[in-house]
Amino acid sequence: MNDRRGGVVDELLDRSTAQQYASWFRALADPTRVQIVEYLARHARPMSVGEIVAAVGLAQSTVSQHLKILTDVRFVLVEAVGTARHYRINDACVDCFPSAADVVMGRPAPHPIGAC
Repeated sequence: MNDRRGGVVDELLDRSTAQQYASWFRALADPTRVQIVEYLARHARPMSVGEIVAAVGLAQSTVSQHLKILTDVRFVLVEAVGTARHYRINDACVDCFPSAADVVMGRPAPHPIGAC
């Protein structure tokens, strides 16, 4: 938004939006979590922890901890299948992330930021 002189109006991003974005950036601040998000997004189907462990090459407990962080920010959704849990990418949140990065960098968001 510009003022009458053509300058940018000095407004802060609202606190709750800033907190949401910060949680997303923290969740993606680990290379393994970035790999998991990319892997799930590329395969576009629910996957068991075992499949993700095999792809990432880390211990199941480590992968499970990474998945918990990603589900907490809703980049990844979990569903029970019998006694197992399957994980899939949450397209709505992952689609919002580039817009959040644009807003934080002072650029206009390329599309409306949806609910995640």
